[in-house]
Amino acid sequence: MSVHITPSGKKLITVIPGDGIGPECVHSALRLIEATGVPVEWEVREAGASVFQKGLESGVPPETIESIRKTRVVLKGPLETPVGYGEKSANVTLRKLFETYANVRPVREMPNVPTPYSGRGIDLVVVRENVEDLYAGIEHMQTPGVAQCLKLISRKGCEKIVRFAFELARAEGRKKVHCATKSNIMKFTEGMLKRTFEEIAPEYPDIEANHIIVDNCAHQLVKRPEQFDVIVTTNMNGDILSDLTSALIGGLGFAPSANIGNEVAIFEAVHGSAPKYAGKNVINPTAVILSAVMMLRYIGEFEAAAAIENAIMVTLEEGKVRTGDVVGYDRSNTTTEYTEAILANLGKKPTQTFVREYRPIQLPQVSPDPVMVRPQKRRVVGVDVFVESDLHPEPLGKLLEELAVGSAFQLKMVSNRGTKVYTPTGAITDVVDHYRCRFLLHDTNADATDAQILDLVQRVASRLRWMHIEKLQEFDGAMGYTKAQGED
Repeated sequence: MSVHITPSGKKLITVIPGDGIGPECVHSALRLIEATGVPVEWEVREAGASVFQKGLESGVPPETIESIRKTRVVLKGPLETPVGYGEKSANVTLRKLFETYANVRPVREMPNVPTPYSGRGIDLVVVRENVEDLYAGIEHMQTPGVAQCLKLISRKGCEKIVRFAFELARAEGRKKVHCATKSNIMKFTEGMLKRTFEEIAPEYPDIEANHIIVDNCAHQLVKRPEQFDVIVTTNMNGDILSDLTSALIGGLGFAPSANIGNEVAIFEAVHGSAPKYAGKNVINPTAVILSAVMMLRYIGEFEAAAAIENAIMVTLEEGKVRTGDVVGYDRSNTTTEYTEAILANLGKKPTQTFVREYRPIQLPQVSPDPVMVRPQKRRVVGVDVFVESDLHPEPLGKLLEELAVGSAFQLKMVSNRGTKVYTPTGAITDVVDHYRCRFLLHDTNADATDAQILDLVQRVASRLRWMHIEKLQEFDGAMGYTKAQGED
């Protein structure tokens, strides 16, 4: 972690005010930071709706990218992706461009913010892997009526996020880390995170390590959320769980987040741009302010971070000045009044609310080598050929068997949406025009060559439309592919 120091000795931060309510919330945060006397300087840059409307499809202009490359630290408001402009979320683009692999979303009970969980002592952090999984955004229309999204999980990505979660627990004095996965169904992808977690956990004997199935995690978060300390999970799971957790403590107005990588960190609220409230001076800026508190800790300004967090808690404990999301907009205070109240409470400490002691986090150092796993033996034992066909399973299966005659392969089975449909199993299944056709080598000890695979594909293509193929591989004797439902 490095911070750019200006000639005047100040820490330079890139500020992106954002869209909708973003500028109002960011303005409140900057006022509070400046009031602490922290030696910082702002470099204000654009991203989001205004950039999309200028015709830049990424929503992130070169001057913003250059600023972030220089400062390495960003405080940003929410960004909008307007309908009809651009193809990708500018938020996601920023996270991916700078490999901010850890999304950190803390939630804690707030004083005088009534919820069904008030008094339960909720204080947890969701650590979400931030660049892989379905969010790689690799999608294809396989047939006119069947879409595919590739779920990519790497050992390197898993190791970085698991180590980060344990290091964050240590830095914040936390005692438990839960790893939430759907590895009972997705044994290779979600299972990769589970296996990595279980391999690394013994290196942190001071932290209790538990694996939990993600649907049970969601259930337990609603039933008994106070049992959790840190939850580490994959990108999609983390997106869903972290929104659930923010609802437990009063909503997105109190939900800060950080996107942290080994080179760059981006701090932002979880909530969106809420355009219907923009410019009305009624929005709750707490989430952005607490994101700024996380930023201050990241750059080593722990005293200023504590001062602002304490002032927020004192303001909420007093209960005299509250925003519309807490008490209703017909009897709430303005954003400005709320910010002024926090400013007035700088230097005070809450009397009823626990505030953690924080230490610098040790970011995990993982090898830059693209290859993390090197098997001693590997071979290709077969191939899955995906075809588009309006045939029903039995005539399709018989046709495929005929087409494979004389090749190096024999048809093992045909599946449709993951369920074996040929040879018949007696099951009653509906089908679509998207079939996975599994072929295995006649010689069970051989290693299939590309020439043999291409020969098979040409045979299939002579009668059927195919869209992609997958090699069936073994690594050190273990299958590198899953079986279909009903496949023996």
